[in-house]
Amino acid sequence: MESAMAVELSPWVEYEFRVVASNAIGTGDPSTPSRKVRTKEAVPAVAPSNVSGGNGRRHELVISWEPVSEEFQNGEGFGYIVAFRANGTRGWKEKMVTSADATMYKYRDETFPPLTAFEVKLGVYNNKGDGPFSKVVIIHSAEGEPREAPSDVKAYSISSSEIRVTWKLSNPGPGKPRGYEVSYWKEAEQEESGEKRRTVKNETAMVLTGLEGNSVYLITVKGFNSIGQGPASAAVTAKTRKSPPAQPPSNLMWIQEGNNISLSWDPVKAKDNESDVIGYMVLLKQEGRGHIQVTRTINPSTMLSLPEGGTYIIEVHALSEGGEGAFSSQIRVVTSSGVRAKSSQCSLHCPTWSLTWTVLILVLLVPSASW
Repeated sequence: MESAMAVELSPWVEYEFRVVASNAIGTGDPSTPSRKVRTKEAVPAVAPSNVSGGNGRRHELVISWEPVSEEFQNGEGFGYIVAFRANGTRGWKEKMVTSADATMYKYRDETFPPLTAFEVKLGVYNNKGDGPFSKVVIIHSAEGEPREAPSDVKAYSISSSEIRVTWKLSNPGPGKPRGYEVSYWKEAEQEESGEKRRTVKNETAMVLTGLEGNSVYLITVKGFNSIGQGPASAAVTAKTRKSPPAQPPSNLMWIQEGNNISLSWDPVKAKDNESDVIGYMVLLKQEGRGHIQVTRTINPSTMLSLPEGGTYIIEVHALSEGGEGAFSSQIRVVTSSGVRAKSSQCSLHCPTWSLTWTVLILVLLVPSASW
């Protein structure tokens, strides 16, 4: 009977064997597989890889790793040995993790401050004994929530429905904010009934929108990160401006000279509970196109120049410290491509007509003088 020795096999792994005959002519078909044979157990020889960690909750040290695959566990009772110590200290703390599939260990101790540096290494074991440890890596404990409130918080109204809030970044260090939360509520209400908005990133300004006009708001700012929220700043106040005039510009009149439009309207008068008018905005848009031409004026009149060819829509609204007022009714003006349009004038209360201009030529007859 022929025999052979298979060497350099992995411990605690099942193998099957097949035999193939070979001669000078060639190689024959392999035999049927043998019964499965498992090699004997051995101490683990491979340490965990990609040891890292960080983050977690306050006072936590989070350690993570890539688990050792079954083929390298070398026996039953496989687990991990998590060893760590504060950087610069003596003596390792060791914790046993009995699950072979584990990928994380959390250690909690309220005595160490946020962002404490730890030396960490990870070993393996099974029923045959302890295997090797990974290389030592430095992992920091969780940073903790922000410790300080933002400073120099300011708020001022920019319209009847908007308030701009600004602040300065909190001091760097443990508990660094990853963003800020702005809380705001009306003066006559409780803080709990107010609203909250967060910055997308570590920004230092925000515009609050959708507010009520002519109202006083209280505003606070606090930093936050993955651990939690820090203390709120002292509340500051800001009063939204009065609402813009509800009455739109009326009695629009215009005179068209070719592609030029002379436009006027009755001034808008704000009510006592509305913001004073500080000017007007005239919008000019060509039908079928998205571009809008904007003209601002402090007077209830303006001159517009229309490109040749097309139908144009004109509308006007008042401007105030509280924002933009209501739009007027629309005017439609048509210009012809390549042909200078005839002069016309109209208001919103009369039909459009064309004016034919007649040139009167005067011929002065002078009698002949006698010389």
